Amino acid sequence: MAGHSKWAQIKHKKAKVDAKRGRIFTKLIREITVAARMGSGDPEHNPKLRLAIEKAKEHNMPWENIERAIKRGTGELEGVEYQEAIFEGYGPGGVAILVKALTDNKNRTTGEIRHIFSKHGGNLGSPGSVAWQFEEKGIIYIEKDKANEDTVFEIAVEAGAEDVKTEGDTYEVYTSPKDFENVKKAFVDANIEIQNADITMVPQSTVRVDGKDAERLLKLLDALEDNDDVQKVYANFDIPEEVLQSFTEQ
Repeated sequence: MAGHSKWAQIKHKKAKVDAKRGRIFTKLIREITVAARMGSGDPEHNPKLRLAIEKAKEHNMPWENIERAIKRGTGELEGVEYQEAIFEGYGPGGVAILVKALTDNKNRTTGEIRHIFSKHGGNLGSPGSVAWQFEEKGIIYIEKDKANEDTVFEIAVEAGAEDVKTEGDTYEVYTSPKDFENVKKAFVDANIEIQNADITMVPQSTVRVDGKDAERLLKLLDALEDNDDVQKVYANFDIPEEVLQSFTEQ
């Protein structure tokens, strides 16, 4: 998980200062709209919507944008209807890749995703070909200088977390999706600053990738994330930290 976790953190920090803010806003608005359509427009009773709103606020999205997205989801305002699409495939080095998209034209998006995979040395697979290698989990990231290990572990266990791992200068608290909000609230109530928190797909095992394969893989993942319809990209790679850092500085 080392390389995979580090990549998640690097991407999170990069997104906060990303010049393509308009693209980030577009993805977040879609996420809010779909969450409101699938649940309700009240974040107090819709955890998925609450999490989407929190992410939007983290990127300084104006409240009026958030409100419009919610109203489109609940039908109070007219708007494009998006559907979720899942794509599965393999990248360079045999790395399993799971892509979640929100699209108003699945045929168009499928063609675009297939092209990105083939262009960067990957292959789009059939439904179910790689999903079994991932498990849905909540992950809460806390920087080590914000709390000591014993405190983090104690709060996590009492709130119902499944595991606490140390990765570099960060604590990673793992939860089941249903316990994610409770565990996150426990840290907030304890005045411990959370660096990042999300419900994600965690690989059950990883594939070590280095050299040219690592570079090609990272370019593939970047190209997928740059697609307007793609919301999340998950992969089971383990790439050396120095390679990840070097790639992001290019």
